[in-house]
Amino acid sequence: MAHADHTRDPCPWVILNDFGGAFSMGAVGGGIWYGIKGARNSPRGERLIGAVSSIKARAPVTGGNFGVWGGMFSTFDCAIKGWRQKEDAWNAILSGFMTGGCLAARSGPKSALGSAIACGILLGVFEGVGVLVSRVFSEGNRPQMAPLPAGMTPQQPASA
Repeated sequence: MAHADHTRDPCPWVILNDFGGAFSMGAVGGGIWYGIKGARNSPRGERLIGAVSSIKARAPVTGGNFGVWGGMFSTFDCAIKGWRQKEDAWNAILSGFMTGGCLAARSGPKSALGSAIACGILLGVFEGVGVLVSRVFSEGNRPQMAPLPAGMTPQQPASA
């Protein structure tokens, strides 16, 4: 059973926080990606200028795309938590489904449904891996009985 994470801010602030974090991650990742791409596609002697130009042109767009995805996902996650009154893996799966569908809605219903299913499955895999990893790392933390003193054997329960 999942318990509420009381260390997180309330939902309106979580949405803004997730949007900003996703934008930053996209901008940094896009900066690295387009910096390398711009340098590789520029002639010798102008690689630095080409890298900076490519970063300035494309990294903010990539950051914006990541930010939109993160903000929309977080908005759906907060709405689903409020509607279901539960915090479990299904919230993330449903939020991914709805985010994928909304972002592909302009391409038509067939494309939106395909994207929704793909995002829902992707978030399901993420949640499944998260549960698996938490179980693997919690194996060593199970309570164990203290060792018996030397010369003592465990008693067998009496039969009735």
